[in-house]
Amino acid sequence: MKKYIIYSVIIVVLGFGFYKKVYIPKHTFETINATIGNMIVSVNGVGNIGSKDIYRIGSIYGGKVFSFDIDEGDFIKEGDLIAHIDSVDLKDKIAEQEANIKKIKNDIDTLVLDKKGANIHYVYQEDIFKKNHKLFLKGAISELDFKKYETNRDAAKITVGALASKVASLESQLVQINANINGLKERLKRYTILAPKEGYIIKKLISNYQIINPNQTLIEIVNPNDVWVETHIDTRMSGEVKIGDQATIKLRSSDKKYKGVVSNIKPINNDVTNEREIDVSFENLPIPFYLAEQAIVDIKIRELKNITRVPLKALNIHNEKSGVWIVKDAVVSFKPLHILAYGDKYIATKDITTEEILVISNPKKKTLKNGMKIYHD
Repeated sequence: MKKYIIYSVIIVVLGFGFYKKVYIPKHTFETINATIGNMIVSVNGVGNIGSKDIYRIGSIYGGKVFSFDIDEGDFIKEGDLIAHIDSVDLKDKIAEQEANIKKIKNDIDTLVLDKKGANIHYVYQEDIFKKNHKLFLKGAISELDFKKYETNRDAAKITVGALASKVASLESQLVQINANINGLKERLKRYTILAPKEGYIIKKLISNYQIINPNQTLIEIVNPNDVWVETHIDTRMSGEVKIGDQATIKLRSSDKKYKGVVSNIKPINNDVTNEREIDVSFENLPIPFYLAEQAIVDIKIRELKNITRVPLKALNIHNEKSGVWIVKDAVVSFKPLHILAYGDKYIATKDITTEEILVISNPKKKTLKNGMKIYHD
């Protein structure tokens, strides 16, 4: 008999210990209340750093590359020297044409002097012709002699005209040669490659002294103002996003968050993933930046005022419905909610009051069920 009493005491002690150490902790849950306040509604997506434009800079002419001393990652300003391309004999052609201009100008000067002399001779022959014309009219000289003076005058006039024509021809040649020189000089300028935009060099595609083909790209640059995050967001969530919306960007390489703004929304959805590409620009671009680096983007689409906010940690799914567990008189029941919007820390709803006590489920404790009795703080 005494033995049974001892066993009974032991069982009672163990049962009480189990109740205190296991049962009560397993049935004791943390609780929380909904609050009234403002809530920012946002959508988020994952993307990569890209650029609106990538400028591919090259030469329309082929040749050997000189003075190509820039490197990837360098920042260049508009008008900075990128490289010189060997122009082969282009400078010699310009010098040859300029020497030809000097010769033609000397020839023109000589012809102008000859023309002046010919013109003086023509004036002299014109005077002789006029005097003898009067004598011929009076019958003082024969017609044959008169024709001789007329011929001399006409020959002198033709000589003046011929010299004037030669001068005009040479001057026309000067115009043509000058045009050729200007064309050669303009072409020569294009053998000097200058940066059309400021930006960072992201790719250097050849090396110094390399021979390139016409229209071959030398470098690729990106203007900092063109850099953005090319993010992809589910079409169902992206409907309210519009250009100008404020955003937050978090790069994979840093815990820092950067301010951004929606600057472009692609008009065509991805027909495989049903996602829409939304491009978010940086307000202040982090330097250095790395194209194709992954980033997470949160886009603020609106702010709800004086809305009931339920903490996300109180949200549960039961029987394929989203809602919360409510405790009343130590008994829990599940209440489905119509969720108006999701935020970073809360969901917005009108289906609950701030007086109701919400149970926070815990996977280490007893699974909550309708009608279950619990303890709570």
